[in-house]
Amino acid sequence: MEKFTESGLNGQKVNGQAVAGVTSKTCYSKVELEEFKQIIILKLERAKEDLSLLETLHFNENGTDDTYHQIKVLEMGQETVSRTENSKAIERQRKHIGDLRNALLRIENRTYGICRKTGKLISKERLRAVPHATLSIMAKKNDRGEVAPVNGRQLAIGKRHQ
Repeated sequence: MEKFTESGLNGQKVNGQAVAGVTSKTCYSKVELEEFKQIIILKLERAKEDLSLLETLHFNENGTDDTYHQIKVLEMGQETVSRTENSKAIERQRKHIGDLRNALLRIENRTYGICRKTGKLISKERLRAVPHATLSIMAKKNDRGEVAPVNGRQLAIGKRHQ
C-alpha cells in the first residue's frame, strides 16, 4: 500500500538537501479526529436549527404549504419567488447536513481528512474551516481548472480581471 504524506516531499531533496521534519502520515490521530468530530457536531446542531427555522418559514403551523395568495399580481409573483428561494435554501441546508453526517462517518472509519483525489491528507486549517471537505485545496483548484501541471508540479494560473 502506498503511503502518502501531508506535503508530498518526504524523502525528497530540495536544493540538494533532504527535507527534514516531514513525517509520513496516512491519517489523522484519534486525538485529532476527536477535535474534528466536536467541530462537526457543533456545526451539525447549528445546521439542524437553521433547517428547522427555514422549514417553519416555508410551511404553516398545520405542516402544509401556505397557499394563501394576495390578490395583487405583483405580490403573488413576489411570494412565489420568495417561496422558491426558500425551497432552494431548505434543499441546500439538507445537503449540508448530509455532508456533515458523512464527515462523521468518515471519522468513525478513519478515512476523514484524506483527499479523495490525491489520497493525501487535507490540511487541518482547511478542515477546521470546512469540516466536511473531501478535497484538498490543490485538488479543488485542479477540478476548477485553476491550476495546471507543469513538469510534474502544480502551478496556479492567474485569472485576468477586466
